[in-house]
Amino acid sequence: MKFVDEAKIKVLAGNGGNGCAGFRREKYIPKGGPDGGDGGNGGSVYLIADSGLNTLVDFRTQRTHKAEHGQNGMGRERTGRKGQDILVRVPVGTRILDEETGESLGELLTHHQRLLVAKGGERGIGNVHFKSSTNRTPRQFTHGAQGERRDLQLELILLADVGLLGMPNAGKSSMISKISSARPKVADYPFTTLYPNLGVVSLGQGHSFVVADIPGVIKGASEGAGLGLRFLKHLSRTRLLLHLVDIAPLDSSVDSAAEVKQIELELLRYSPGLAGKERWLVLNKKDLLLDDEFDERRGQLLEALHWSGPVYAVSAVTGEGTRQLIGDLMLRLEAIWRMENPVVEEADEAHWDPLLR
Repeated sequence: MKFVDEAKIKVLAGNGGNGCAGFRREKYIPKGGPDGGDGGNGGSVYLIADSGLNTLVDFRTQRTHKAEHGQNGMGRERTGRKGQDILVRVPVGTRILDEETGESLGELLTHHQRLLVAKGGERGIGNVHFKSSTNRTPRQFTHGAQGERRDLQLELILLADVGLLGMPNAGKSSMISKISSARPKVADYPFTTLYPNLGVVSLGQGHSFVVADIPGVIKGASEGAGLGLRFLKHLSRTRLLLHLVDIAPLDSSVDSAAEVKQIELELLRYSPGLAGKERWLVLNKKDLLLDDEFDERRGQLLEALHWSGPVYAVSAVTGEGTRQLIGDLMLRLEAIWRMENPVVEEADEAHWDPLLR
């Protein structure tokens, strides 16, 4: 299925039914008086999150979603039927914006969470409500109100705990395929990844996290170059970033430190909040270098970056160093979860698979 993370739709709530201006007309009951009933409320439009969906592709063909109008009121004080609401299913992680005003209407982050995006019109009232001692034959009634109408911008932002960041061909797709069950396309040319991939990393019962792999970020991504700008938003909900660096580039003239700084700059230009997220440096393709050569390049890179955060050396192809990395990631994420949810008890490490540490 094609991955689509943006869509525009129109939602139309139902109009309220009109009130009725009726009078009782029965044999032997002259001047029966007003008996016009109320109209029914118009139906509303709700968006509902569905964990079974992972793309907005369906909205490319079905753009308009309309709820039912309320029924008009009738004589004998009969109230019109309420218009039926409609539920529009969207993937979990969808953000909803009003296209006209740019206002954020909300986000749907859990399965079956609902959001009212267009409220149905209020019903009109019948003439029975206008009778009084001085107005015994009222002909007044009110019309139902028009339902809300909106043009919406839907943005799907993937829900992941860890985001993979790096230049094209840094080995992000190889990494996610090695540590999870995800199977993205892997090839020896840049921009193999054309859309985000999600992978679940499992370290035993009750211990798992989700990793997101996005297309490589290049110079000018924050201004629309390459594919990075469109997909950087998928890192906004992650708790931690893994910055992958090709420590053994085929082109010896490549300056790895300059590439890291360039991505840092693009993150800052795109979103200071994203740039401020915790970030670990992961030196990939260690298997292509001798130990002495690797140590030399590692030292030069860290010195050029003045790096003080965590650093890991891995090979996404052979798996060297990946078990230590994901084990430490699990520990760090659980510490973050405990800080966010202090009432939750600490996780029991007895179920951890020791082979993954």
